[in-house]
Amino acid sequence: MKLVVRVSLVLVVFLLVFACNQKPTVAVQKVEVRKKIEMVTDHGTMVLELYNETPLHRDNFIKQALAGVYDSVLFHRVIDSFMIQGGDPDSKYAKPGDTLGNGGLDYKIPAEFNPNLFHKKGVLAAARDGNIERASSSTQFYIVEGKVLNDSLIDLAQFRVNSWLSEYYFKNDPKNKALLDSMQVALVKEDMEKYAVYSEHIHSMSQNYTNFPAYSISAAQREVYKTIGGTPHLDQNYTVYGEVIEGLEVIDSISSVQTGIFDRPVKDVRILSVRVVE
Repeated sequence: MKLVVRVSLVLVVFLLVFACNQKPTVAVQKVEVRKKIEMVTDHGTMVLELYNETPLHRDNFIKQALAGVYDSVLFHRVIDSFMIQGGDPDSKYAKPGDTLGNGGLDYKIPAEFNPNLFHKKGVLAAARDGNIERASSSTQFYIVEGKVLNDSLIDLAQFRVNSWLSEYYFKNDPKNKALLDSMQVALVKEDMEKYAVYSEHIHSMSQNYTNFPAYSISAAQREVYKTIGGTPHLDQNYTVYGEVIEGLEVIDSISSVQTGIFDRPVKDVRILSVRVVE
């Protein structure tokens, strides 16, 4: 019996010594690494981070930056308290009075919507035309200035987002294909009166369409819109793929310039260089 007790005590002591000599397990937290972009303008320098959640847009922007596509382009469309838009290759050598905003490469980027990425101040997002897929321009982008909002204005923005979403999902519902095809035929035949009738009919019908996931601006996002501001009515309609982390004041400086027709600055606002920060 004594032998058993001694053996048990020795075993306990051994286990205690072994445990004391073990290094504590340290939880390793994975840190997300985002590509950084330096954008030098004649109003100052901004540093942006590109989101990994939108890889198609991230990689495309990096490709254009490395190719020098953005060097010397203009911010050709500027709207105070809203956004500054650039990336049109045609703007590099544009003369005063030239209409800009239609330039780009011959492809589009599929939309990458994420409910966690929203239009707060400083966000980088993709410009696009009115294509039904909501696919993005190959080169054109905008940076949000926006404004600080209260809850009632955020509610109104949320209503506008869902109104656009209902029309988008209505148009993509196979049950409505014949109606959309008829509208397209009217457009091809340049029967603009009939096209307008179809367009209005589709818009009206779509507002009662409910077969889609309604969008809700979260409490955390509302707090951002109520403090630093943004443009929430663009959420889930244009792809957000990055944000300014240094140089927010540059956005304010550019957005305050005098503009003329089509919101083009009277005095050119130029992006001098865009480079990937290694």
